[in-house]
Amino acid sequence: MTILIDRHSDQNDAGDEIVEKNQGNVKEEETELVLDAGFEAPHTNSFGHTFRDYDAESERKRGVEEFYRVNHIGQTVDFVRKMREEYGKLNRTEMSIWECCELLNEFIDESDPDLDEPQIEHLLQTAEAIRKDYPDEDWLHLTGLIHDLGKVLLHPSFGELPQWAVVGDTFPVGCAFDESIVHHKYFKENPDYDNPSYNTKYGIYTEDCGLDNVLMSWGHDDYMYLVAKENQTTLPSAGLFIIRYHSFYALHKSEAYKHLMNNEDRENMKWLKVFNKYDLYSKSKVRVNVEEVKPYYLSLINKYFPAKLKW
Repeated sequence: MTILIDRHSDQNDAGDEIVEKNQGNVKEEETELVLDAGFEAPHTNSFGHTFRDYDAESERKRGVEEFYRVNHIGQTVDFVRKMREEYGKLNRTEMSIWECCELLNEFIDESDPDLDEPQIEHLLQTAEAIRKDYPDEDWLHLTGLIHDLGKVLLHPSFGELPQWAVVGDTFPVGCAFDESIVHHKYFKENPDYDNPSYNTKYGIYTEDCGLDNVLMSWGHDDYMYLVAKENQTTLPSAGLFIIRYHSFYALHKSEAYKHLMNNEDRENMKWLKVFNKYDLYSKSKVRVNVEEVKPYYLSLINKYFPAKLKW
């Protein structure tokens, strides 16, 4: 893989320090894993803007904001429970992981201000960037490849759900919507916003209850988590954690909802912070030769998943 990235400074646009190359080792510093080699975050996304800048004047700004308006109104406790019950049956089809990757070629994520390429490009960009820096963590390479596969919910075979019910930043329902969530103002039109059972800090949850017990807004993250778990993947718990919460930016960028986490969540959060750097900042000048890397990823799929999965 060739990664074409200009080296400009030792910080990315989120203000995170980019650690210089050392010996390719990964060390733990305070409470999170810190990368000591390889990947440097670019300064601009596919459109030439800073990453996750929802105010940047671009051809996609109005569409992205409208997406979040509809999303924030529609993601209610009742809606999430209905979707989890319906799609948790996994009775739509049976197909392999790679077949699902190829299926995603048809879609572009309307909520993403940074990318307008087919999804398989992003999946391989993410996975290959991780593979370069973490050669011994093959489960993390595979997690990079499959983290967005739940976007098949957009396909007619899966009910062709609207984008607001498939993509975008995720957040808990059943408790107060944190102000750090992008375009928070639109939650005022959500039926749960004024419901006293749902609009407090804890809502229907308790302190340290664990994120497994929290209803997240419905979309590709939660769906792929259900698919992987119910098909008895042998990925470690950190892999499942990444799949379910990689779009939960209110948590891993703003540290909202930490009061709902348990000790296992806090441990897995270290890996999510590592993963997020690649998920976000690989959306730039990256091209991957699909046929060249395909055999490697097929071997990982065979290691961690059955040949055919129920979806």
